[in-house]
Amino acid sequence: MNLRRTLMLCSACLILLTSVAGRSFTFTQTTPQPLPVLVLSGQEPYEANGKAWTRYRYFVENSAAFPNELFAAAPNLPPCGSNTRASRTWVDFYDSRGKRLNGFCALAKSSELNTIWFALEQDVVPPSYVYIELNDRQTNTKYKSNLADTTE
Repeated sequence: MNLRRTLMLCSACLILLTSVAGRSFTFTQTTPQPLPVLVLSGQEPYEANGKAWTRYRYFVENSAAFPNELFAAAPNLPPCGSNTRASRTWVDFYDSRGKRLNGFCALAKSSELNTIWFALEQDVVPPSYVYIELNDRQTNTKYKSNLADTTE
């Protein structure tokens, strides 16, 4: 009985193979992007418009893992204010409760993820943690980072 099943299975495989012979198939594998790893690089005081501020500077430890194509100008997508050549991917800062703190809509390459920041007036207590979201507007995909400290 086992020999009979084996012969039937082999016959079915042969029929399947001959039915697809001569056809070409394309298999595409999409590698998902990693999640950004957000790290505080420091704080700096500055003044603007007669007010004292603290800028909280961050970098994305794995920025090189994100292809520059994610940050190419995307004039076919909605503009960022009057910037009609805004990036394909926008980056937004949020506090741990989801309140938006700052955003970047014109980063030109992944290495610029190492120059991102948000600012608060000097007398404002910062949230304990923040995160960023990379929003790939072309594919409608969001990449959320870890929670990062706001103090050194």
